Amino acid sequence: MTDGFAVVDKQPGWTSHDVVAKARGILGTKKVGHAGTLDPDATGVLLLGVGKVTRLLRFFSSLPKTYIGEVVLGTETSTLDASGEVTARWEMRSVTPEEFREEAAAFVGEIEQIPPMVSAVKVGGKRLHELARAGIEVEREPRPVTIHRLEVEPTDDPLVYRIEVECSSGTYIRTLAADIGRELGGGAHLRNLQRTAIGPHTLAHAHLLEDIQLLPPAAAVAHLASVTVDAATAALVAQGRKLDLVPHGHPVAVLSDDGELLAVYEKGKPEVVLIQPADVDPQ
Repeated sequence: MTDGFAVVDKQPGWTSHDVVAKARGILGTKKVGHAGTLDPDATGVLLLGVGKVTRLLRFFSSLPKTYIGEVVLGTETSTLDASGEVTARWEMRSVTPEEFREEAAAFVGEIEQIPPMVSAVKVGGKRLHELARAGIEVEREPRPVTIHRLEVEPTDDPLVYRIEVECSSGTYIRTLAADIGRELGGGAHLRNLQRTAIGPHTLAHAHLLEDIQLLPPAAAVAHLASVTVDAATAALVAQGRKLDLVPHGHPVAVLSDDGELLAVYEKGKPEVVLIQPADVDPQ
């Protein structure tokens, strides 16, 4: 079984599930998972775990994500992005860059978003996009998210603004675009969305799926605090024993003295153990 971590540059037209399915064929294993779903039209950073590393994907949920995209004023769509049907139009050419920046700045910080109908969020056991395809719209509860940074750049088109957003997991950039348009007295949709980073993993580290490169498991949790242990302690880790030497609180990567990832601990207890007792010589 191949165990590893990959940073993929997802191309348009692929769902995140499509990427996983193709990666399974390329790598010859069914044990592949992803962190951070991207819409089919969106491109950019998608993180894959292979083999045992699939168990580490949950440690990415707290990482901030960075996106670039274009907000198109004056047109609202059924999906809030360019893939949907136009549902309303407004004349918004009079909006100035200063007005756009002022409204956008109001969204920086902790805000609440209503998930779009075309999304993977579940309501009543059904995913919203399944209900949307059936022509059903349901009430959605607002969800708290955080916009850490939102930069705005006008383009040659007075109706189009380029944005760069750093935000918490669970943020919908197309909802953000639509909400900005609404606050400006009309509507808007998002186009050309690209995720440029998930935490420390950026497009500079990414490869196209056909050129996928597997990194060692330790690379998957390089953003966590770490502690290096000797062989005797590694044997205890392999048994799933509690370790007082691991700081309590946030997850901590436990490494061997040659940099191999043995486990991830939290509050002194093993959350994920990758090493087996047979793999360790405690002498």
